[in-house]
Amino acid sequence: MPWSVSWRVTINGENVSSAMRPYLTDISVVDRSGTSSDSCSLAFDDTDGSLKLPDPSSKLSVELDGVPVFQGVVDSTPWELTRGGGRILRVTAKGFDTRGKAKEGQLWHLDDASLGDALKKAGRAAGVPDVIVDPAFASMQRDYWSPDGASFLAWGEKLAREMGATFKIRDGRAVFAKRGQGLAATGAAMPTITAAIGRNVIAVRIDPTQGRRQFAKAQVRYFDRDAADWKVKDVEIGAEGTDAANLRRFTAADEDEAEAVGQGRKSDSEREGANGTIDMDLEPTAQAGAKVILTGARPGIDGQYEIDGVTHKADRSGGSTTSLDVKQPENGAGRDTRTATASTVPANVPVPTSRPN
Repeated sequence: MPWSVSWRVTINGENVSSAMRPYLTDISVVDRSGTSSDSCSLAFDDTDGSLKLPDPSSKLSVELDGVPVFQGVVDSTPWELTRGGGRILRVTAKGFDTRGKAKEGQLWHLDDASLGDALKKAGRAAGVPDVIVDPAFASMQRDYWSPDGASFLAWGEKLAREMGATFKIRDGRAVFAKRGQGLAATGAAMPTITAAIGRNVIAVRIDPTQGRRQFAKAQVRYFDRDAADWKVKDVEIGAEGTDAANLRRFTAADEDEAEAVGQGRKSDSEREGANGTIDMDLEPTAQAGAKVILTGARPGIDGQYEIDGVTHKADRSGGSTTSLDVKQPENGAGRDTRTATASTVPANVPVPTSRPN
């Protein structure tokens, strides 16, 4: 079967799709919401060994149905041979150059500065001068900032976990954005995806009411210099059915930092209220950090979710799919508000009248 999806691959700005077409067998693109780098894998039939390996750190971009789904740098070129499976050459790429200085540890400090200034300083040291920080975080002031030996990548991810943000290095640009907005700080629109059962949904596996990560409030301990005393900052989360507090083990430098960390814990609790996957027909506009609306399932499952990860797959046998990892139930998801009545119990379900022996 021919390809069911149109695709375009460029290397260092040159369209190589025509040259690849006789050999390319499948495309896989993974987009995560900041916990790991975007990745892309291209598999080629290398029966005669005539394919030239791309140079390391070559820039690679992929489009599916005219929509850009990946921009990054060639990372590795694994080759495999199996009996009955032939010879396969894979070209894998990451959203940032893994050979670059983004992984190099940094030792410096910045006094009385904003988070935006600190991240931009770290970005310049890592060879990533284009750093975009969401206004919700950019002006956050602290007496002291330092990666303390961590790399730009590790430090950005650490700060993002603390503050409930998304940190991503993609195509030479770093973005530190408010969670739930994905990479909206770049100015790019983040379209909401609709997954309709009976139309474009293949499979759904969702647990909409996870309890392990739910807390009533977050508590962060800090030292109040004016009062010369230890205090605890409470940030209300308001998860239903629990009175447990999420207490941070490490102390914050001051009340502002405690508030930021508490808000991050709140974001984590809300986000982890659901977990699951939605497999659907290829939807190349789906992006990690955007929203998906699920319809046609049932009360408590239908609703809006945040997309935590996206995997696009296409192959020349004719298949093309998108798989969404989802979290953060909203707009009806996770709540069945129907009133329980006898009419809601299926008639063919037996109800025991006495305890069995």
